[in-house]
Amino acid sequence: MTAIGQTLAINATALLAVIILLWAYSVKIRDVSFIDAFWAFGMVLLAWASWTQSDAPGALSHLLLGLTTLWGLRLSLHLWTRWRAHGEDPRYEKIMRSVMEKKGWSWSKTSLQSVFLTQAPLLFITCLPAQLGIAYSDGANTALGPLAFAGAIIAIIGILFETIGDAQLNAFRADPANKGKVLDTGLWRYTRHPNYFGDACTWWGIWLIACETGLPGWISIIGPIFLTFTLTRWSGKPMLEYGMKKTRPGYAEYVARTSGFFPLPPKSR
Repeated sequence: MTAIGQTLAINATALLAVIILLWAYSVKIRDVSFIDAFWAFGMVLLAWASWTQSDAPGALSHLLLGLTTLWGLRLSLHLWTRWRAHGEDPRYEKIMRSVMEKKGWSWSKTSLQSVFLTQAPLLFITCLPAQLGIAYSDGANTALGPLAFAGAIIAIIGILFETIGDAQLNAFRADPANKGKVLDTGLWRYTRHPNYFGDACTWWGIWLIACETGLPGWISIIGPIFLTFTLTRWSGKPMLEYGMKKTRPGYAEYVARTSGFFPLPPKSR
């Protein structure tokens, strides 16, 4: 096995061990929705695992590690705090109930197979730009070229966009007068999902930095592609908007005038 293959194997094994521990915790509290908070923190763990296995990490490794850590710790803390304040995410409760009814599985089996063992490989794939970028920038490949600078700018924009969007949503929800209303000011005026856009932007930036390592970095494009697909076509935007349309009066009008992902000026009413 090559050194890079060994790094990825160790990362995958460590991730699986943590996932099993988290599954055991979910069985104890009968709630799986804290997995969203671990999603971001898990990528931080994978980045640090790759970095600690490097013999001579250089500037490129440090940049990838720093951006991944900044993004992941901020987001995981935000999602953990939200979970602690609001409890179980209805989307996960619906998924769990549906699988248990269709397959006749127990709660613990459903939690393991439909949530935790499903999330682990997807998390690993999404984080490939950081893992491969750090692993392949060991030794000689440490210089910061134009791709790294461009990627860093894109990633920082993404982190700021997501952070500001989350802060605006928190402030909106904290005001009792906004109960049942739709946030359509600030960044939310230009995209219905500034947090999702910021998330994707961050990882496209991290991927671009990883491309400085050559072919391994370019191949890791599967990570941001999968993340963008997840946010826009699978478990992110579609599931969230389905619920919002049923519970928020005026949301359909908001959808009609506001971009679904990329920030754009709102359409005239």
